[in-house]
Amino acid sequence: MMSLPGPELAATLRPYAGDVLTVQRTERGFSSDLTALVTGERGRWFVKAVRNRPGGRRDSLVREGAINPHVQPISPALQWQAEGPEWLALGFEAVEGRHADFAPAAPDLPDVVDVLTRIGDLPLPDAARDWHETRWDWYTDRPDLFRGDALLYTDFHPSNILIGDRVWAVDWAWPTRGAAFIDPALLVLQLVAAGHAPEDAETWASTCPGWRDADPKAIDAFADANASMYATRAERRPDSTWLGAMATATRMWARHRGRS
Repeated sequence: MMSLPGPELAATLRPYAGDVLTVQRTERGFSSDLTALVTGERGRWFVKAVRNRPGGRRDSLVREGAINPHVQPISPALQWQAEGPEWLALGFEAVEGRHADFAPAAPDLPDVVDVLTRIGDLPLPDAARDWHETRWDWYTDRPDLFRGDALLYTDFHPSNILIGDRVWAVDWAWPTRGAAFIDPALLVLQLVAAGHAPEDAETWASTCPGWRDADPKAIDAFADANASMYATRAERRPDSTWLGAMATATRMWARHRGRS
C-alpha cells in the first residue's frame, strides 16, 4: 500500500472520502499525477488526480468529468469531483475486472467489439460539440476526412477495457468529436500491435457501423497519418519500446491499405 503524495491532496479528498485509510496505485495512468484505488472512511473509489495547474493534464481531467454522465453505463460512474488550491481529483465508482486480451483468438475479442459498437451508438452530447478531433492534422493533407459528429473514445487499449460482471471502457481522458470510423480504426491498430494480421484486425472492426459506412479513402488517409505520427514519435524517443512497437504496427497496417 502507498500513501497520498502530500497532505494537500488528503485535504482535498477529505470532504468526500473522509480520512484516507489505504491507497493502492494502479499500473497505468500516464496522464495523471495519481491513479489509485482509494479507501476512505466513507467508501472506496478509483481516484484520478492532477496538480491544479493550467495545462493539458488539468484540461483532460476536466473533460473526463464533463463526459462521464454521457458515457454511462459503459464507463464507471463519476461519484464526486474535488478541487483545492493544489489538486483536482475525480472519484469514480470502483469496479472489479481484468484487462482485456487483444491477442489473436482471444475469447475477449467479441466483448471488445461489442463495447466498441456501444460507444459508437452514443449520441454526441452538447458538452463535446467543440471538442473537434485534430491530433492527426499534422500528419495528413486531408484532415477534413477525419471530421464528423461522432463521440470518440480514442483510447482503445487492453488496459482500458475491463472485463468483469460487465465490460467497461475506462479512462475517458480525451474524448473528441470526429469521424465515426476513427474508434474502430484505433482498435485495428491495437489488434495489429497485439499480433493480428491487418486483414484479420479489419474483419473485427467491420462489424461496426462507423467502419462499414466510412469512405475507404478516409481510412487509407488515417492509416497513413498514424504511420507518419508514430514513426516521428519513435524517432524522437528511440528508447521507448512501446512507441517502436506502435510504429511497426502502424506501418504494417498502412502497407496493407496500400499506403506508406
